[in-house]
This record gives sequence, structure tokens and C-alpha cells, in this order.
Amino acid sequence: MLEAAEPKPFDPTPQIVKIKKQEDIGQILVVPRSFYLYFVVKPRRAIRYGVGVGKAGLEFTGSAIIERKREWPSWRPTPEMIKRDPRAYSKFVDNEYIQPGGPENPLGARALYLYQNGVDTYFRIHGTNRPETIGSAVSNGCIRLSNAHVADLYERVPVGTTVTVI
Repeated sequence: MLEAAEPKPFDPTPQIVKIKKQEDIGQILVVPRSFYLYFVVKPRRAIRYGVGVGKAGLEFTGSAIIERKREWPSWRPTPEMIKRDPRAYSKFVDNEYIQPGGPENPLGARALYLYQNGVDTYFRIHGTNRPETIGSAVSNGCIRLSNAHVADLYERVPVGTTVTVI
């Protein structure tokens, strides 16, 4: 009888891995169902990072372009987020408050802003002040990495990079 191969345990640590398809060097691929982001660095090779992704129904899919990057970005939840959970976002209800960047900010140490056709999607690849959420579907749609890992990716990725979420 053949033994089934043991699935490899989830490992969020950045590492160079082989990828099946030939993708453009410099492209980012995100595979939410496996909780990994791949930054293509050579033909059929990528740096793989563990990520947290959006809850069911809130996830981003398709392609976008990184049109802005920020270190320690400020943040305000979208009106839809506030409407979905006014208790969680109470300090943002009925005002224009923007949370300054810093260790308590949900966007963490870095943010890469995703646009389609020049329009902000309000989805981000960003750090997190909750690293225990990496490897799960808990966000309002954004793709989150640990602060150390997003800082590494931030340095590697220029504005204009294509991001495809499949």
C-alpha cells in the first residue's frame, strides 16, 4: 500500500522556493488558500512569505499595481468596515480621525497600496501588529505579513510592481 505524502506544515519564514509556472521576474503572486505570497526573483524561483488574508467574502482577487508605498503608514478603516463593525471601529465613527503610523497601527511597519486602472482598491499588502494572524483568514481583505517580513518585501518591490491574487 502506498503511503500518502505528509502535507508540509505552514512555514511563514521567507525562503527561496521553486514555482511551477514561468512568471515574470519582479511579479508578486498571492495564493490565499495556502497563505503564501510569492515574489518572483528568477525564472521559476520566488521568495515565499507567509501571509494572513481576508475573511471569506472580503478577499481581493485579480490583478493590481503597487502605485504607492509607505513606511509606518497612517490608517483609517473604510466606511464599509465601520458599517460592518461599528463597535470595533468606534473611534472612527462620525469623525475624520486617522490613526497615525506606529507600532499600534493595524497596517504595521510598511504598506504597499494596490490600484487598478489608476484607482485605489483600498486593498493593501501590509505589516501587522498581530503576527499571530499570519496563516489565517482574518482581515478585512488586505494581505498581511509580519512587520519584519513586510519590511524585507518593501525593500525589494518597486512602485509599478504587478500583484496577482489567485
